[in-house]
Amino acid sequence: MFSLEHRIPPPIVAALVAVGMWLVASVTGSIIVARLLRISLSAGLVVVGFMFILAGGFAFRRAKTTVSPLNPDAASSLVITGVYQMTRNPMYLGFAILLLAWSVYLAAPVSLIGPVLFVAYITRFQIIPEERMLAQKFPSEFTAYRQKVRRWL
Repeated sequence: MFSLEHRIPPPIVAALVAVGMWLVASVTGSIIVARLLRISLSAGLVVVGFMFILAGGFAFRRAKTTVSPLNPDAASSLVITGVYQMTRNPMYLGFAILLLAWSVYLAAPVSLIGPVLFVAYITRFQIIPEERMLAQKFPSEFTAYRQKVRRWL
């Protein structure tokens, strides 16, 4: 049986959602927001999004474990330090924030469905399977970690 679990790299999912958001915005139109305000808010969100992505990636590198979301079985350790004390999925959170920044830039309220769809897709087809594997590979550590740190924020 074909499953979407761990099939599409999260950056590709985010890019596809971003294109969909742009298409929806071009059809539904946007609201009037001062350009400087829209760009400033978007830029701020982009910085925050990239900070989460980079902090998550650096924590994985420091732990000398795989950063590949398509092969979570290759994880050699459970990363629970740094940004992982705030969220169990900082890189996915970062992509969701980047999509929110894109929605703000587009100024199309309907485009806000994009980050919501991204979170739903990533939760179902990426995070839940990853957590299933982590619970098997690191049973007591992951259970304790999951009780202390939320999935998103």
